[in-house]
Amino acid sequence: MTHHTAIIKRPRLRFRFIGNIISELGKVVWLSRREVMYLSTLVLIVSIIAGLALGAVDFGFTGLIEKFFLSK
Repeated sequence: MTHHTAIIKRPRLRFRFIGNIISELGKVVWLSRREVMYLSTLVLIVSIIAGLALGAVDFGFTGLIEKFFLSK
């Protein structure tokens, strides 16, 4: 393969790759708007609950450390 044919084949490979990407995206089963809203809300609620729980544990441990190890 000469240098010239390598230059010609590269753009073809790029276009084939992009064509394959577009083809695969056509096979994806996309969520409905309702499902996206439901799952996003669920993630937010779980994140808030986890944040509150971790915050409470952190607050509790901070109080214990201050009481037992940092008290004067």
